Amino acid sequence: MTIDWAHFTPWSSLAGGMLIGAAAAMLVLLSGRIAGISGIVGGLIELRRGDIAWRLAFVAGLLAAPVALLFYSVNPRIDAGLGTLALAGLLVGLGTRYGSGCTSGHGVCGLSRLSPRSLVATGAFMAAGVATVFVTRHLLI
Repeated sequence: MTIDWAHFTPWSSLAGGMLIGAAAAMLVLLSGRIAGISGIVGGLIELRRGDIAWRLAFVAGLLAAPVALLFYSVNPRIDAGLGTLALAGLLVGLGTRYGSGCTSGHGVCGLSRLSPRSLVATGAFMAAGVATVFVTRHLLI
C-alpha cells in the first residue's frame, strides 16, 4: 500500500475535523442538541412546533457547503455507478435506523460524551467499512 502524496491533505483534513468538532460542541453547549444528521433530518419528517427552524438552518448549511465548491476547481472522482451509489445510500440509511444514529451522532458527538453505545456503534461502522472495502476491492475484482 502506498500513499498518494499528491492528494495527501493532512492540514486541510485537520482543519475540517476541528471545524466539525467545534460546530458539534457549539450546538450541544448552546442548545443542548446533538449534531447527528439522521436525527436532525428525521426531526424534519416529524414536524414539531418550535423545533423546525434550527433543523432547516442546519440542513441548509450542509447543502450550501457543496454548492460553494462549484466556485472552485474541484474535480471529484467517484469510482462507482449510479446504482451502486443508490444501493450504498439505502444501506447507510438502513444502518442508521438499526444503529439508532449515524456516524456524526455516534462517532463525533457520542464518543466525545464517552457513550458506550456510541463506542459500539462506531466500532460497527468502522468494521463494516473495512469489510466493504476489502470485499469490493479484493474479492469482487
